[in-house]
Amino acid sequence: MLSADAGASATYPMQCSALRKNGFVCIKNRPCKIVDMSTSKTGKHGHAKVHLVAIDIFTGKKLEDLCPSTHNMDVPNVSRKEYMLSHLEDDDDFLHLIDEDGGEKNDVAIPDAEFRTKAEAALANSETKGDTEVIVTVLTAMGEEKAMEIKEKNV
Repeated sequence: MLSADAGASATYPMQCSALRKNGFVCIKNRPCKIVDMSTSKTGKHGHAKVHLVAIDIFTGKKLEDLCPSTHNMDVPNVSRKEYMLSHLEDDDDFLHLIDEDGGEKNDVAIPDAEFRTKAEAALANSETKGDTEVIVTVLTAMGEEKAMEIKEKNV
């Protein structure tokens, strides 16, 4: 099965000084979103340093890194895609999703009990109303996927 990003690299290089807050960066080989950054002045022996504080986009863990501003860092290719939630099974922990072409996707795990509760409530509400569908936003980076958000959308 071919995916849409076949041949695309998981990361691309970017100079430290070009990174921005709310952008993405790889720290300890994990895809992260930059929440804070500061630059120290050029020292007597070297380059200005960039101090990065970032949150792993999949685990929520805080990571930090310090690198010379002229050095390159890897930036993950992050994509967001919306899927329609078809249904949930009581005996598995995966979302049953449908893409815009009608294809099924059953390999995205339900992140936690709270997400399952929201999904069940949204599906029940959608069935009652009949004019809404449940949309799940899935974030993909570096070979990992996670359902990040769930919402109801009027049809």
